[in-house]
Amino acid sequence: MATIASVTLDVADPSAAHHFYATAFGLDTQLRLRASNAPTTGFRGFALALTVSQPADVDALIDAALAAGATSLKPATKSLWGYGGVVRAPDGTIWKVATSAKKNTGPATRTIDDIVLLLGVADVVASKRFYVERGLVVAKSFSRVYVEFAAGSGPVKPALYRRRALAKDVGVAPDGTGSHRLTIGGDAGTFTDPDGYAWEAAVPATAP
Repeated sequence: MATIASVTLDVADPSAAHHFYATAFGLDTQLRLRASNAPTTGFRGFALALTVSQPADVDALIDAALAAGATSLKPATKSLWGYGGVVRAPDGTIWKVATSAKKNTGPATRTIDDIVLLLGVADVVASKRFYVERGLVVAKSFSRVYVEFAAGSGPVKPALYRRRALAKDVGVAPDGTGSHRLTIGGDAGTFTDPDGYAWEAAVPATAP
């Protein structure tokens, strides 16, 4: 089963970005940062989601991110599926923090249960087939709307979302041009998928 070993974000200032992610989310080896000023405008097509166990952890992580310099795209709020909010990191990456729980069971611990890489794609069915052919294993599939793959031993779980639906979900316009500023490292091989997301061979990172 193919897995994601690492996610590399292209950022203008790796040192500043590392400080932000360590301070806001407690992330270190789960992310790799690379200096780049590749041109990009608007929505980059993807978002990273942090799944936690209760609303208090959502609030704690979002508050820490805002204090560290993030901007709010969607304030944390209750919904039919749970509780969550969305922020944009200073480097431009969009982060969603969410839980399926609607009530707290204890004080916030800021423990992250899962990291999910949400790839916005033009055709979920076609992209699903593309990735299955490269060894990824489907864990959840909701018709032409959303597909989640098994994380396996990797620290990040990949998922596919219709690009326009993902943009709406995270509170931004769907239009964007230029680089995704994202490279996915794993054991599926070196390739670029139909939506322009680049994969490369990578040494596994440490799970959260």
